[in-house]
Amino acid sequence: MSLTPIQCRMARAALFLGFRELAKMANVSPNTIARLERGESMNPRTLVKVRTVLEDAGVMFIDADEVGGVGVRVKGERNAAL
Repeated sequence: MSLTPIQCRMARAALFLGFRELAKMANVSPNTIARLERGESMNPRTLVKVRTVLEDAGVMFIDADEVGGVGVRVKGERNAAL
């Protein structure tokens, strides 16, 4: 289960979350979210925790393939509003 820095930023933007809000939801420090989004090395458990919170909020993570790079998609009504 991976979470890239750009996916984290895209997911926060799609959910209209600040990094402090995401940190609170994931029970990590805001500095941890900032470090993640800068691409610094992270404890794998922390990545799982943050990704799980984002998925529970409705984000689907898209892996890179032959068509394009990584991305995110928001499930349900939020996606229709974007």
